[in-house]
Amino acid sequence: MSATSRRYRHPALAAGAALLTLAAAAGCSGLGRSAVGTLSYETARHRHVTVTNPSVKGCHRFPPAGAVSVENTTSVDVKLYPTRDCTGDDTIYVPASLSDVRAPGADPWRSFSFIH
Repeated sequence: MSATSRRYRHPALAAGAALLTLAAAAGCSGLGRSAVGTLSYETARHRHVTVTNPSVKGCHRFPPAGAVSVENTTSVDVKLYPTRDCTGDDTIYVPASLSDVRAPGADPWRSFSFIH
């Protein structure tokens, strides 16, 4: 091996390792931003909806009809609200891998947020 090829081999390896590290960090940076798994719910109009890997940030609204049952198979606990803006006192806590059904005659849930 010539002196020229040795001189470029080590910087090329270092550059490749640095790029690989950056790519891995970029890929991992999104891990804390989504609830891995699915959140499934049934609307008051009997429509089944599944959301895959939802964002853990902010308040999420259910469709206008609201949700009457929720199955949380994500990696994060969720809180259900009777209002469209994730406020109010009548909330329900649904841990990861569990579900909840609204009592007959009760108003549907209108929004949800993740507890992270």
